[in-house]
Amino acid sequence: KMKVDFLKIDGSLVCNILRDEEDLDKVKTINQLAHKAEIKTIAELVESDDIIVKLQEIGVDYAQGFGVAKPHPFKDLES
Repeated sequence: KMKVDFLKIDGSLVCNILRDEEDLDKVKTINQLAHKAEIKTIAELVESDDIIVKLQEIGVDYAQGFGVAKPHPFKDLES
């Protein structure tokens, strides 16, 4: 048995949630199912403030993408 702490929601769904009702419903459902299983969610490919706001409304726990921060080389990150 393997315990899962985080579930990433694929960016191909996340990037369309403002213009595709079906993708929005999928993201909502994935998030709800994960939370029922006590798994935190991470949305990929978050590219705009509007998507961040929508994900917060849905209740997604974390976001990653250019809308949050640009990628950094490991050498530039504090350890």
